[in-house]
Amino acid sequence: MRKHAAIIFDLDGTLTKPYLDFDAIRREIGIARGPILEAIAQMDAAGQRDAEAVLLRHEWEAAENAPLYDGAVATVEACRAWGYGVAILTRNARAVVDYVLGKHGFVVDAIRTREDGAIKPSAEPVLSICRELQAEPPRSWMVGDYLFDILSGQAADTRTVLMIGDGAEPDYAKQADHVIRTLAELLTIVG
Repeated sequence: MRKHAAIIFDLDGTLTKPYLDFDAIRREIGIARGPILEAIAQMDAAGQRDAEAVLLRHEWEAAENAPLYDGAVATVEACRAWGYGVAILTRNARAVVDYVLGKHGFVVDAIRTREDGAIKPSAEPVLSICRELQAEPPRSWMVGDYLFDILSGQAADTRTVLMIGDGAEPDYAKQADHVIRTLAELLTIVG
């Protein structure tokens, strides 16, 4: 039975355990602070090319080494079995995402990466996924581990779930509709 609803997952830190060291990436690229992709976009062409190579190298390392959260594949399978359209929305490169999904046997209905247009925290990638999956945003869910996931979902009028795993609850946790430590908890929310 089709629910006309989607569950949109971030990848790093949501389905896979946190691995990327964003401060180390910033240092290597030469960014003082702030979002990496936005800083790269402000660079000249040569700087962008060099910075993107650094970022991509770190993403591939994470793709090879980041373990999945317990039940990640089963959670995605359960959501699809319940009639949800399931998507991945990430700021990663498409090739890296395709590799991670294939390596672990994930089956999803849609994918949006940084190569596909607007990125989180914009509402547009969430809305684009909902259009593709014929899902109504207010009946859909954005699940991620960072503020940009919550902001993107809120801007698109979806419900939001913040995955914190074993980490400390961040200040922005109160902005999410739900906060979870395990993916099994998500199934009790959306089931």
